[in-house]
Amino acid sequence: MRSGKAPQRDRRPRRTRGPVFDLVLSKLHWPPIQSGTVRRTLLIERLAQGDSRPIVSVVAPAGYGKTTLLSQWAERNGQSFAWVSLDEGDNDPKVLLTYVAEALDTVEPIDERVFDALGSPASSVPGSVVPRLGSALSSMSRPIVLVLDDMHVLHNRECRAALSVLADHVPGGSRLVLSGREPPPLRVARLRAEGRIVEIGPGDLAFTPEEACSLLRGAELALGEDEVAELHRRTEGWPVGLYLAALYLREGGSSADAVSSFGGDDQWISDYLESELLARISPPQRAFLTRTAVLERMSGPLCDAVLERPGSAATLAALARSNMLLVPLDRRGEWYRYHHLFRDMLLAELHRLEPGLMPVLQRRAAAWCVRNGLDEALEYSMAAGDVSTVAGLVAALAVPAYRHGRVATVQRWCRWLEDSGAIEKHPMVAVLASFLSALTAQPVEAERWADVVDRWQYGDTARPDDPSTVAWATMVRAVLCRHGVEQMRADADEAVRMFAAGNFVSPTPVLVQGLARVLSGDPGDGDVCLEDAISLGEEVGSSDDVVIALCERSLVAMARGEWGRAETFAGQARAVSSRARLEESYFTPLVCAVQARTTMRRGDVAAVRAELVTAQRLRPLLTYALPHLAVQARIELSRVYLALADLTGAKTLMREVDGLLARRPGLGILVDEAAALRSQLAQERGPTVIGASSLSAAELRLLPLLSTHLSLPEIGRELFVSHNTIKSHVTSIYHKLGASSRGQAVTRSRQLGLLQG
Repeated sequence: MRSGKAPQRDRRPRRTRGPVFDLVLSKLHWPPIQSGTVRRTLLIERLAQGDSRPIVSVVAPAGYGKTTLLSQWAERNGQSFAWVSLDEGDNDPKVLLTYVAEALDTVEPIDERVFDALGSPASSVPGSVVPRLGSALSSMSRPIVLVLDDMHVLHNRECRAALSVLADHVPGGSRLVLSGREPPPLRVARLRAEGRIVEIGPGDLAFTPEEACSLLRGAELALGEDEVAELHRRTEGWPVGLYLAALYLREGGSSADAVSSFGGDDQWISDYLESELLARISPPQRAFLTRTAVLERMSGPLCDAVLERPGSAATLAALARSNMLLVPLDRRGEWYRYHHLFRDMLLAELHRLEPGLMPVLQRRAAAWCVRNGLDEALEYSMAAGDVSTVAGLVAALAVPAYRHGRVATVQRWCRWLEDSGAIEKHPMVAVLASFLSALTAQPVEAERWADVVDRWQYGDTARPDDPSTVAWATMVRAVLCRHGVEQMRADADEAVRMFAAGNFVSPTPVLVQGLARVLSGDPGDGDVCLEDAISLGEEVGSSDDVVIALCERSLVAMARGEWGRAETFAGQARAVSSRARLEESYFTPLVCAVQARTTMRRGDVAAVRAELVTAQRLRPLLTYALPHLAVQARIELSRVYLALADLTGAKTLMREVDGLLARRPGLGILVDEAAALRSQLAQERGPTVIGASSLSAAELRLLPLLSTHLSLPEIGRELFVSHNTIKSHVTSIYHKLGASSRGQAVTRSRQLGLLQG
């Protein structure tokens, strides 16, 4: 990437963990304080010395100087600050919490396991990410102030719930500061009652008469005492109102007009910008301001590309020197953004004057971002309504984004295309959406997207030739295995042929081909395919495929009585999974199952039980969207429970197997294995002990959400189930864990290892 061409981003792997998605590093720095800014001394003293409560809420409408106040506080010596400037792209819990983790890491290195969980597509945010991040925050060796600015942009429920729990982990002496236009997602009433929150609102942030006078003096304006007092009264101390009045007066406006015209609301700002401020500048300057307002962040080269003319860097520098409505994002003078309220009004002005130009400007911004390798290209293309470009970018970015844990972001992209009516014309997006839904335990979505793919492939006789999409569509059908193992085998064979013909390189078709042969009763040929899948997976770096193939080879070896080979393959599967930092994945229950079975042969019961706990915690990731792996893992785990004489655990898994086979009855040898195991369990005699091993997959899926501050109705909405179902599951969880309250259930689950933290 060329210097000065794109926002400063970090593309380097941090220490030993794999690289996260490209970070916009300017989001991790507070905006530099511009000369002439009024010092908020009393408020800073209150925050820095006069109050040690752990939560600080700074809530006020736009234009009250929230960010400026916090930046001034951060520039004081003596405290360590971690800062995140939030934007719409942070409405993905893994993205949001990655920025929080990186901000903390700039102050003091935090546990690598935090980044492992953040980088895993399948890791649970409430069950894994938040507990690890909370533990890292709690264990900071020195007091820290963590600032999350512009909280009002966060509307994702999972993001807001995560921050609510994170607030409980703030250690003594440290502070969590949540700043925005709306109240933070916290239980504020409880925090007030406990004396744990400092609340700063518009009344605190409004300028005093003395501060108003200081601002006007800084603008080199000579006003009489009465004029300053009247202007302060009219604006009610609203900082941005006073500042715009100063700009107006500095440009030659009369103090009488300023005093009589200024009011403290957004409509006044809009009227003022049009009738006074924008009307008093040259047409080129006005065009620069309104047209560059389409940009979230601005640099000279980006503005040049959007405006199709040179010289933007000098214009930005001059604007930054002349007023504070342009906020610098770095200390090199390369990147800026407009004050949020100012940008809103400029966009309204652009829409009024040149509505047809907005998508043109956004497309130019997208093209520049594509040339500079920035994901913002997709967001600008979406804003422009450029469906074809969005579809192409989603096809290119979806898998990398998924691998970095940005599942919610990928889902948002796909929903946008679907809402735009574009999916049928861009079926590769539906293929990706079906795959990723299957791998992230969303079976209903996986099937819905698969139906879209089938309609395209079999219902559209006029569709253009698209060998790559046809090949991957065939893989979707094979992986979902909706029509039995024989059809899965036929689809996998066809996919292998098409991938070879098109020179598309992926180990997945060969892996599924091998699995289909094993499940159809042909372990010999299946094992050969699995061996080939491992070789190809190692060659292209596809750890998922390698791990699954090794597990399948371990099971084939067990069936042959070759326990030494089985243990070798199981150990290799665990090693590859660990090296790739994929300990929390959809295939982890299968890894645990083969490890538990081979370890049981050695009599290491403690190690076996540890494998069972991990498999139990992650079992909800294996649904009927991947029926072969879901049934296979449960059968093997049930055998281990049976060997440990835990009939309750074995029967719980057997009931889940029966439910899966009811949906997917044609799973080959797994049907016979399930029947044999069911018969064996029916003959076993022993006490039925209701305990943690009897937790169902639905209850395990709900369990992490009990550790959040979400109410039961909110949890029901999160899981798309009724309130009565949630109540029933919660009652069952309490019974099985021997708990009488939500807090006891969470504590007990953590003691058992079913929840982290």
